[in-house]
Amino acid sequence: MRVGVFVFLSLVLCAAAWDDGDLEVFDVVEEVNQNFYELLGITQEATPAEVKSAFKKLTLKLHPDKNDSPDADVQFRNLVSVHNILKDPGKREKYNEVLKNGLPNWRSAIYYYRHVRKMGLAEGSIILFIIITFGQYAVGWAAYAEKRFTAEQILNSRGKKHSKKSGFDTGLAEILDQLPKPSIKDTLPFQIPRLVWWTIVGVPRGIMELRRHLKEKEEEAKRQKKREAEEKARAEREAAAAEEARQNRVRKRRFVPPAREATDCLLDPADDAPAPAPVQAPVISGGLWTDDDLAELIRLVKKHPGGSAERWERIAAAMMRSVPEVTHMAAKLKDNCYRIPGQEPEPVPEELPKKVKTRKAEETSSGNWSQQQQRALEAALAKHPKGGAGDRWQKIAAAVPGKTKEECMQRCKYLSESLRKQKQKEEEDRLREESGEAHESDALIEES
Repeated sequence: MRVGVFVFLSLVLCAAAWDDGDLEVFDVVEEVNQNFYELLGITQEATPAEVKSAFKKLTLKLHPDKNDSPDADVQFRNLVSVHNILKDPGKREKYNEVLKNGLPNWRSAIYYYRHVRKMGLAEGSIILFIIITFGQYAVGWAAYAEKRFTAEQILNSRGKKHSKKSGFDTGLAEILDQLPKPSIKDTLPFQIPRLVWWTIVGVPRGIMELRRHLKEKEEEAKRQKKREAEEKARAEREAAAAEEARQNRVRKRRFVPPAREATDCLLDPADDAPAPAPVQAPVISGGLWTDDDLAELIRLVKKHPGGSAERWERIAAAMMRSVPEVTHMAAKLKDNCYRIPGQEPEPVPEELPKKVKTRKAEETSSGNWSQQQQRALEAALAKHPKGGAGDRWQKIAAAVPGKTKEECMQRCKYLSESLRKQKQKEEEDRLREESGEAHESDALIEES
C-alpha cells in the first residue's frame, strides 16, 4: 500500500514538472504530425521575420475562403498553431528539443497526464472506476497473502514439535482455512448495486423507525405531563385535607355546647340525635379599632391570663378578628399599660365568689330516689317522648310510685345537669390534650 502511494506521488510530481507551454507544444506536434519548418517551407535556423513572411504567404493560400479542399479548416488551424509555436522563442526552443528527443513515451508520467486531460467527464469516470476496481481486487489479495504469510512465519518460529504437542498448528490451520478469500463480488461493480438496494430498502425502514421513535417520545412526554398533573392534584388534595383537619381542630376547640332549657332532659331519647354544627361568625380582618373594641380586648386579656390554653385563639374568636391582628393590638395596649388612649382605665369590679352547690344539697333539693323509682323514671321517659299527646310529665309522674310531677321534673333536671357537666369536663380534657399535642407539633416544626 505504501509503495502504491509512493508511485502515485512520484507520477504526480513528475507531471507537475512540465508547464503549460510544454503541453501545448506536445499537443500541436501530435495534432499536426509534420515538421513545422517543412510545413512553412523554411529552415530550422530561420529568423522570426522569415517565419512571419512564410506564414503570410501560406495564409493567402490555405485560407478556407480560397482553399477548396475538404480539410481546409484543419489545414488553416494547424498553420495558425504552428505559427504560434515558432513565433515564441521559448516554445520554439521546446519544439526543437522535441525534434531532437521526440515526444515522451508511455514510461513517463506526462504521457498519461496528456491523455487524461483531454478526456471528458464520463470517459474519465469510467477509466477511474475500472482502475479502482482492479486496484481494490489486487489490494484484497495482497492483504490475504500477507495474513497467510504472517501466520506461516509464526508457525515456523514456534517449531514443529512444540506446535504438535500444544496443538497450536491445528488451530492456526483452521484459522487460515476460515480466512475469507477476496472475491470479485467485493469490488465496486457489485458493491454499488448492493449499496443502492440497501439504501432503497433501508430508507422506508428508517423513516418508520424515526416515526416510531418520535411517537414514543410524544407518549413519554404525555405520560410525564399526566404524572405531574396527578402529583399536583395529590399535593392539592393533601393540602386541602390538612387545611380541613386544621380547621376542624380549631372548630372543636372553639365549640361551646348550647345551653339547655330547664325542661329538657338528657335522658330523653330525642336528645341522642347529633346537635347541628355551630355557625361560625365571619372574622373581621383589617377593620378599624374603636374604643369599645379596645375596652373589650382589655377585658378579654384580663379574663384569659397568660398561660391559658388557646388564649389568643379564644380572644380572637370572641372579638371575631384574626389572631395576628389581636396580638398586635394587645402588644400596643401592653406598652400603654392596658389603657385606652385619652381615657382613664375603668375600674374592674371584683367578682364575688360564687356559691357552689354541693352534690349533697342537689340531692336534698331533688329528694331521695331509690333505684326502683329511678328505673321507673327512665322507663317512663322512654315510653312518653317529647311531642306526645296530653300532659307528658303527668303521665311520667303517674308511672313513678311515690313521686309527684314537680319531683320528676326536678330529678330529670338534676340528672341532665350532672350528665352535661360530665360531658363538658370530658370535652375540656380532650381539648386540653389536643392543644398539648398541637403545641408539641408546632414546636417540632419550629425546631426543624
